[in-house]
Amino acid sequence: MANTYTGEFAALATALCWTFTSTAFTIASRYVGAGVVNRTRLAVAVFYLLIAHFFIEGHFFPIHIELSQLGWLGLSGIIGLVLGDAFLFQSFVLIGTQLSMLIMSLVPIISALIAWVFLKETLKPIEIFAIFLTISGIIIVLMQKQNFLSGISDRKKYLAALKQLKIGLLCAIGGAFGQAIGLVVAKKGMGELSGLSVTLIRVLTGAIVIWGWTLLSGNVKQTFQKLNNKKANLFIAGAAFGGPFLGIWMSMVAIKWTSIGIASTLMALPPIMLLPVAYWVFKEKVTFRAVIGTLIAVAGSAIIFLT
Repeated sequence: MANTYTGEFAALATALCWTFTSTAFTIASRYVGAGVVNRTRLAVAVFYLLIAHFFIEGHFFPIHIELSQLGWLGLSGIIGLVLGDAFLFQSFVLIGTQLSMLIMSLVPIISALIAWVFLKETLKPIEIFAIFLTISGIIIVLMQKQNFLSGISDRKKYLAALKQLKIGLLCAIGGAFGQAIGLVVAKKGMGELSGLSVTLIRVLTGAIVIWGWTLLSGNVKQTFQKLNNKKANLFIAGAAFGGPFLGIWMSMVAIKWTSIGIASTLMALPPIMLLPVAYWVFKEKVTFRAVIGTLIAVAGSAIIFLT
C-alpha cells in the first residue's frame, strides 16, 4: 500500500513540476529560442542527476545495468527528450503553454492506438468513448482559439496567426507522440533500476545525442552566445531542476510504484493547473468554454488510463 501511495504522490509531484517547468521553458524559449533551451536544460539536468545519483546511490552511474536496459532507456531518452521535447518546446513558443500541454492529453490516445496497431490489443467501448471525449474537449478549446483569430481584421495578420496556430498544433502533437512512445519504451527497460538511475540514463543519452548533433551542425558557438541572456539562464536553470531532474525522476518513480494508468492520469493534470498561469503570467484570455474544454479533454485522458 505504501508503494502505491509513493507512486501516486510522485505522479502528483510530476504534474506540479511540469506545470512550473513548462511555464519557465516557455519564457526562456521566447528569449533565446526553443532549440537552445532544449539542449541547455539537458546539460544542466545531467549535472543535477550525477550529483544526486552519487549521494543517493553511492556512485555516479548505475554500474550493474544490463546492456539491453541501457539500450531501451537510451532509446527512450532520444525519443522522448530529444525529439518529443524539441517539438513540444517549439509549440510553447508558437501557441502557448496551456494549449500545448492540453494537446499532450492526447498521450493516452496515442498509447492506446500504438497498442492497437502494433500489439494487436483491442479497444474497449469505454476507451473509444474516452478518445472521442478527449478530442471533443480539445476541439472546444481550439474553436475558442479560432474565434479569437477571427477577430483579427487585417487579413495578412490573420493568415500569419492561423499558420502559426497550425504549425504549433503539429509541433504539440509531435511532442505527444514523443512522450507516449518514450514512456512505453522506458517502462520496458527500467527493470529493477531505481527511478533516479532510469532518469539519469535517459537524460544523459538525450544530452549526448542533442549536443553531438549541435556540434555536427556547427551551432555550439551560437548556443553559447545566446546564453548571455541572464534572465533566460535563470529560467533554464530552475526549470531544468524541476523538469529533466526532479520532474522526470518523479515520473519514473510513479510508473515504477503504481500503475501507468493512475500515474499518467495524475501526470495529465498540468493543462488544468496551467489555466490560472495562462491568465496571470501570460495574460491570455481564459474563457468558460476553454475551462470546460480542458476539463473534458483531461477527463477523457483519465478514463483511457484507468480502464
